[in-house]
Amino acid sequence: MLDARMQGLIQAIVQGDSKEAVRHAQNLKTCGITAQEIVVSGVEAAMSTLDEKCTLEQFNLLEIMLAGRAVTEVMKFLYPGDSAPAGPVKGTVVLATLEGDVHDLGKNIVKTILTASSYRVVDCGKDCSLRRLIAATEKEAPLAVGISGLITPVIPLVRQVKDLLVVHGLDGVRVFAGGAALKQSSPQGLNVDFVAESAFDGLHYVNQLAGHSAAGGP
Repeated sequence: MLDARMQGLIQAIVQGDSKEAVRHAQNLKTCGITAQEIVVSGVEAAMSTLDEKCTLEQFNLLEIMLAGRAVTEVMKFLYPGDSAPAGPVKGTVVLATLEGDVHDLGKNIVKTILTASSYRVVDCGKDCSLRRLIAATEKEAPLAVGISGLITPVIPLVRQVKDLLVVHGLDGVRVFAGGAALKQSSPQGLNVDFVAESAFDGLHYVNQLAGHSAAGGP
């Protein structure tokens, strides 16, 4: 089964073994498993395991850093040359992890996938203030703003984003959210347009927005 073949990759990421993680990803690709399957069933499954460890009792900064490095190396292998869009640009997306949250693995995966899918991504980074996020959105005029959140204290900030966009005349910009702390809520609960269960959910949502834009829709 697919899940069984992913266990080696998941374990290598959780243990922070970059070389072993890439080796497992290479083997999975050789077996004909797509990059999307590897990300959803392997990388994101490993991240879920890490999310569960991010408690006061179990949190280990070095462990998270090593796992993050392993995730980065696997994504580089799956999506080489992700520094520029892979074709004609479909649109711009602004991404951020909001102030108080210094975890950016999920955001970086979304960035890689969007870039590989021909979107221009403006990354506001982690621990990003609402002021900086709104300023970037004003400057870039994106299709959407994507917010990643691992910890629940950022939820009150997430709820302010759409209202601030409206105040600044940016009510046409859609807002989507994802990450361990945010995907457990609803769009209404977060005051956003869409909540993504996975990085590819975010991509599919942006694809819909880009399709509407190309067709002259809202």
